[in-house]
Amino acid sequence: MKIKKGDNVIIIAGKDKGKKGKILETFPRLNRVVVDGANIAKVSTKPRTKGGKGEVVERAMPLNASNVMIVDAKTGKRTRIGIKEIAGKNVRIAKKSGNEI
Repeated sequence: MKIKKGDNVIIIAGKDKGKKGKILETFPRLNRVVVDGANIAKVSTKPRTKGGKGEVVERAMPLNASNVMIVDAKTGKRTRIGIKEIAGKNVRIAKKSGNEI
């Protein structure tokens, strides 16, 4: 997976298509990512204390990494990711602008 935690992405497929957000968490083995403010589900939680009340919480759920693309910082549009060797280190670059991510 070329997408990492903290990257700004745009969702390209699904019910939240067109939304932009930051990646909160990645699951490389499952090829899934959690995007802030996207794929929200209501989840019931148990009460924390005896006699307390449970509640319904909205939580961002994971979605497939193939449904998101990174946002180019220069143009603000979606772009593919490439890898280039600069000064002996592999660096992620945006294909459209060539800028380092």
